[in-house]
Formats: sequence, structure tokens, C-alpha cells
Amino acid sequence: DCSSITTFFMLQVLCRYQHIWNIDLHFCPAFLGGIMQATGNKPPAMLPKRAEYMLKDIKRMAKYYQVPVRISEDDFPRILGTSSLGAMRFITAIDMTEPRFLEPLSREFWIRFWSQREDISQPENILAVAGQAGLSPELAQKLLEMISSPAVKNRLKETTEKAIKYGAFGMPAVVAHFNGEPHLFFGSDRLELLGSVIGEKWLGPVPS
Repeated sequence: DCSSITTFFMLQVLCRYQHIWNIDLHFCPAFLGGIMQATGNKPPAMLPKRAEYMLKDIKRMAKYYQVPVRISEDDFPRILGTSSLGAMRFITAIDMTEPRFLEPLSREFWIRFWSQREDISQPENILAVAGQAGLSPELAQKLLEMISSPAVKNRLKETTEKAIKYGAFGMPAVVAHFNGEPHLFFGSDRLELLGSVIGEKWLGPVPS
């Protein structure tokens, strides 16, 4: 879900590692709001002291992972007040029609929301993101029309429920299928542990 900043960190690092570690990386769009509601979880920024800590921690993580993020304490109301549902349906629609655009489109939504502080819930911004990711205006408009279709809504609901079945209660949630069984990892700080489980060496956030 592009409303999760720590998922952006994990996405960037996993993309750096996909050809270093012996992994077959698949992106699976899911709706964070649906996961939170189903599991009774709440955004950490709703707790004042945790929000205060998160602000410092996100800045530290952005520097550590070398991911462009702009955030201040004024951003929390914007973040909590913006729904990512339309964006995630749009991303789901591209996954169903032109999956080769899934990774660049997802990355552009994160950049638009977290680096440029724009409202990704507005149709004109969704189309702008699509153009930045390399989609033609015709394809972008087609996808925008698809987000209200039962097929796209049901697909996003299914992937969200699948994440919950794996044990997800928030994001980032990574499922590593290894030795015939799934292993769930929550949080961008579990990458070193992920490498340990699958028998690969952690080389830092920006491996050479």
C-alpha cells in the first residue's frame, strides 16, 4: 500500500537485492486500511508519543535506506486524512492488465505521496502518476475507469484477505516461500532476518 512509508523502504531495498539474493520477487497490491480494520490495528501516529518518535525514526530510516522522503509533524494529519483506496485500485488494475508497469507505477505513487506531498486520492494526480510511470494517456484513462468496476474491487479485496490469512496485521508485510512453507516478515527492519532465513547474506541497505 502506497500510504505506508516503511513499505516504500522495504520495496526499494528488495528491488536492490532481487538479483543479488536468489529470490523471485512478486508485488501484491493490498489495502492497508482493510488489513487494519480486519485485525483491529490502528495507525501508530494516532498515539502522540509514538508519532513524535516516528517522525525522527522515518527521517533516520530515509537516510539509512537512501530513499527520498520529506516529512514533518504537519504531515501526520495529511497522511491520516488521505485514503489510498483509489490509488490501490488503480495499481490493482495495472496488475490485472499490464503487470510490467506494476513496480514503476507503485514507486511513483510512493514518491508522489511521500516525497512530493501530493494528494494521491485525486483523479488528476492519479493520472499524473501514471504518466510519470510511462503509461500512455489512453491506458491511464482506461485504468481510472476500471477502479470502480466489480472485478478490480474484488481483486483488491482478495489480495488484502490473502495477506490477512498469511498473518499480516499491517505493512510492510513480506511473505517468503522457502522450503515449502510461507514465512511472514513485518517491518522494513526485518530484511536482515529475512536473509538469514532464506540463507542469503545481508550486505546493508545499498549493496554494491
